[in-house]
Amino acid sequence: MEGRKSLRCSIVRGGTSKGIFIRENELPSDPEARDEVIRAVFGSPDTRQIDGLGGADVLTSKLAIIGPSSRKDADVDYTFAQVSFDTDKVDYSGNCGNISSAVGPYAIDEGMVRADGPLAKVRIHMKNTGKILTAYVPTEEGRAICAGDFRIDGVPGTGAKITLDWSDTAGGLTGKLLPTGNVRDVIRAEGRSYEVTLIDAGNPVVFIKAEALDMKGTESPYEIEHNASLMRLIEKIRGEAAVRFGLCGRPEEAAAKSPYNPFFSIVSEPAGYVAVNGEKVGKEEIDVTARLLFMLKMHKAYPITGTVATAAALRIPGSVVYDVLKEEAKDRAQVYIGHPSGRIPVESEVDVDTDRIELKKAGVYRTARRIMDGIVYLPERQYR
Repeated sequence: MEGRKSLRCSIVRGGTSKGIFIRENELPSDPEARDEVIRAVFGSPDTRQIDGLGGADVLTSKLAIIGPSSRKDADVDYTFAQVSFDTDKVDYSGNCGNISSAVGPYAIDEGMVRADGPLAKVRIHMKNTGKILTAYVPTEEGRAICAGDFRIDGVPGTGAKITLDWSDTAGGLTGKLLPTGNVRDVIRAEGRSYEVTLIDAGNPVVFIKAEALDMKGTESPYEIEHNASLMRLIEKIRGEAAVRFGLCGRPEEAAAKSPYNPFFSIVSEPAGYVAVNGEKVGKEEIDVTARLLFMLKMHKAYPITGTVATAAALRIPGSVVYDVLKEEAKDRAQVYIGHPSGRIPVESEVDVDTDRIELKKAGVYRTARRIMDGIVYLPERQYR
């Protein structure tokens, strides 16, 4: 790396997010030097990320580091980083399910995984959590197919359907689907008690009912983010939850030490609303309404790792998500989650007949597209 002022990278859309994909051998092995290069690539810290490739949005300031598999039971290694644009934080504590959906196609097209037949199985070792994600990628003549007729809300047009099996991801951070052993926990904030459900699947997520926050549950990302008192309360509850997840020692440390995790999901019964693109989402089209925050920002759609956690929570009787789930959906294989950009389908199964509640199935569907391959040139200050 010494003496180089550029590196190869790709800009790739995965699901409803977009990120920079870099081969592992392009980055320094020293963690501090690596993070310095990553910040330079993205143009961080700067709220506009004007001097780098970052899009100055939590859904686009994402990085995937791809390398040869270090495990016999996987085909490729994948490290995810959320790159802050208002601090110098490069956060490796969690994962992004949307970006994860592009790892299989990227690995195939890079020649890291051989694709035989029309559907390639790619076992992805997620180094952040040590778990295995299995992706099923449509292929033709050894290359990933981009075009298709599958549509996901939050992305214009259609693409090839990528199936992701997240069943191995439960307990990735804490070792348990229910980190505290409770289906519900009570958190005190601003003199009140709030019932929450804490789930560790995909990423750690704290779930709370909209009514507990004096919300309807159908608010837009703009309405939520611009409600200063609500945002302060949410961060206080999230901080308390972060301690219970073992992410920090004190609630007030969460914003600095663990800004990415846990996610914060606000759930409510199905209700109609207008999506961010102006289209109407009907009450009858969804089974649960959800709004999710991370990095103190609203997700404009719904993250896949958050979807996995939601899919687990909605199968556990007594959870706050189970409470608001449409009654007829409780025994249905596929459930639709209503989010700010529309809806997302998920299939899940949780074994609640044993002393240890286990996630047996978590299937999510995405599309992905490589947008650009090229060279990113780094500022001279990187080579003092």
